[in-house]
Amino acid sequence: MKTWTYLLLLFTLITSCSSNSESQKLTWYNNATINNILEDPDKPEEVVRVAIGISAQVFYISKKSSDYKTLMEKANLSFKKGKTYNIGIENKTNMVKEINEVK
Repeated sequence: MKTWTYLLLLFTLITSCSSNSESQKLTWYNNATINNILEDPDKPEEVVRVAIGISAQVFYISKKSSDYKTLMEKANLSFKKGKTYNIGIENKTNMVKEINEVK
């Protein structure tokens, strides 16, 4: 009986830690505005540079992404009109993966 309890506890720990791995791959900037959008001089065919926030942290939107058009529409709206969004940046790549409405 003790063995089953330990196995159940171990299984619960493993499944609870791995259930939300997709959202853990993103760093979120909540209520953020985009301050600048520029073509990347090093890779103009691949990415667009996006600066977020007062400190102007630079991130990228991939032109090869299936969401490129939607991400650019929201980025332009934020840049031109000052609209705030929750922006998800992929860890280790600095690529913008999600731009969501602030709820």
